[in-house]
Amino acid sequence: MQKVVHLLIVCFFAVASLQAQRALDTIDTEVGKIVLYSNKTWSFLQVSTFDGIMNPRIHQEMLAQDPSFKHPWSNDVCFTSRNDMSKLKDTIWLCVNNESDQNFNMPAPGIVTSRYGPRNGRNHNGIDIDLETGDTVYAAWSGKVRYAKYNDGGFGNLVIIRHPNGLETLYAHLSKFLVYPDQDIVAGEPIGLGGNTGHSYGSHLHFEVRFYDVPMNPEEVIDFEAKAIKNENLFVHKGLFRPGAKPSDYYEDHPTEVIQAPVVVRTPQVRYYKVRPGDTLTEIAARNGTTVSHLCQLNGIKPTSVLQVGRSIRVK
Repeated sequence: MQKVVHLLIVCFFAVASLQAQRALDTIDTEVGKIVLYSNKTWSFLQVSTFDGIMNPRIHQEMLAQDPSFKHPWSNDVCFTSRNDMSKLKDTIWLCVNNESDQNFNMPAPGIVTSRYGPRNGRNHNGIDIDLETGDTVYAAWSGKVRYAKYNDGGFGNLVIIRHPNGLETLYAHLSKFLVYPDQDIVAGEPIGLGGNTGHSYGSHLHFEVRFYDVPMNPEEVIDFEAKAIKNENLFVHKGLFRPGAKPSDYYEDHPTEVIQAPVVVRTPQVRYYKVRPGDTLTEIAARNGTTVSHLCQLNGIKPTSVLQVGRSIRVK
């Protein structure tokens, strides 16, 4: 009976418009799922055996550095692995833009209201972008939707897209989903509407960039003021994953101040000797570790000068 119902649903929506708008619901079957759209169209997704590896070269380089690195695929969990990036022994190069799609699109056009780094005693792993509830949120790059559901860990309605270069982008606190898991996405395509769901105090988009489930500063790759990528080349190394790490070019604009040690001017010590009865220049020089000629130079006298008892002469 259930199969008959599914067949009737498929037949009903098959005669509707062929242009899909946004996903409303899904119906699971033994061989895949039927996706129902808002304009009464539908599509069928077969059961996928996709393992989540979208860039075999990068994955092989990761495994060569440490076999424990994982990057599985799951529609049900927000984070699929606990990779330790301190195990990276060498730098891995990746292209920020996809080879097949060179476009980048800002996820939301608003201003940045909170940056990556320490916040309220913990690390804020993303960038907060201002928006109003109902504003459209877009895919930053092309890829495949891995996760699109409510997340009770604080993200609220959350979409995660995995990209062919090994990166994932996270879009949190949405008010509505416009995509479904396993859907292929093009850069700039609407994926949801902005909102205030989850642990959020005002409408905004929490946006993250992750590599193998580990967050990095989104400003490492995106200039949020220019609304463009900084460089197509990203050199991944363990330093990128320090909590609160500044983007690499931050140090070019804010060079570390070189604090020079103060110059210490040492004034030679001046020492005097009071002449006593019977003293001669030779005895005074020997007693103070100097020479007669030096004593004469310091005091403007001659070796034959008569020394008056009680006179102070400079010996240093």
